[in-house]
Amino acid sequence: MPVMKEIRRTDRHYRYGAVDLMTEYTICESLGSIDSPYMVALREPRTFGSSLAELLMERGVLRPGMRVCEAGGGYGTLMRGFLEERGYLIEYVVMVDLSLRLLERQRRVLSPWSGKLSFVNGNIQEVLHSMSGIDLFIMNEVAGDLETWVNLEPAALPDEVSRLVDSYGLDIPASGLFNFNVGAIRVVETLSKKGWPAFLSEHSSDPLIPSDMGYLERDLDMEGYPREIKLKGHSEFTIRFSHLLAVARFLGREVVTGSFAELVGLAHSPRMRAVFCGRMTANEENSLLYEFLDHVREYRWLLIL
Repeated sequence: MPVMKEIRRTDRHYRYGAVDLMTEYTICESLGSIDSPYMVALREPRTFGSSLAELLMERGVLRPGMRVCEAGGGYGTLMRGFLEERGYLIEYVVMVDLSLRLLERQRRVLSPWSGKLSFVNGNIQEVLHSMSGIDLFIMNEVAGDLETWVNLEPAALPDEVSRLVDSYGLDIPASGLFNFNVGAIRVVETLSKKGWPAFLSEHSSDPLIPSDMGYLERDLDMEGYPREIKLKGHSEFTIRFSHLLAVARFLGREVVTGSFAELVGLAHSPRMRAVFCGRMTANEENSLLYEFLDHVREYRWLLIL
C-alpha cells in the first residue's frame, strides 16, 4: 500500500487518556530528586529544575518578580526543583496542561507554593495566543508531542508546510519522504512574535554532543529529520532544532542552544565511556548509567532571548 502523508497529534491522548509518564523515559523525571539512582551519571547531584534555574541565571533571564508559564508540566517535577532553587525570584506561575489528571498531580506536588500558582486546562497552542504578562515561558520535553506532518514529499508539501519552508528558508531533503515538526514551529513563531524569553527542549534529530564526549555519537544521526518514537498509546517525534533556530532568528530573536549533557553536568570519565561503548550493563548501576547516556545524548535545548 502507498504511504500516505498525514498530520499526527497527541492531544486526544493527553486530554482523555489515562496518562502515565512512568511509561515514558524523561530526563526531568530521572533527575527529579537528589536521591534518584540516575544521579550517579552527574558530576554533582542536582535536580533538573535546579540545573535549568542555574542556566537561566547565567544567561541573565531570571530576576525578581518573574511571572512564569510552564506548558506540559507533567508531574510538576521541573517546577518543584525550579522553585526550590530560585522560588524567591518568582512572583507567579501559570501551569498549562491538556490533562486534568496531570494538573491535579502538579497541584499536589507544588502545594508549598500554592499562593503563587494557577492551573489552566488547555492546549498551549490555543492558550498561548491569548496570554499576556509572561516574563518566561518553559516547555520541557513537550515539543515532540505537538503536531507533526509525516511522510511528506519535497515536491508535494501541504500549504502550511510550504509557507513555513519558504518564509523562513527551512532546509528539507531534496528527495525521499520526511517528517516535519509543524506544531513546534508554530509555538516558536508565536513566542518570537510575543517577545517572551523562552526555554524549549526535546529529543533532537540534529543533536549536539560535547567535544570531549564524541563516543556518544555512536549510531546517532547527527543531521536527521524528525523520527517517530512509539510510546504507550501514542507516538512522539524528535525535533529538528535547526528549524526552530531559523524561525526565531528570522523574527529577530537572539537564540542560544546546547546539549542536555552539558546542561545537567554529565560526568566525563573513563567509566562512562566504558559503560557506553562496551554496553556494560551486567549490574544495576551500570545498566542505569547506560540507559541515561543513551537518552541524554539525544536531548537538546533552545533558549530564546
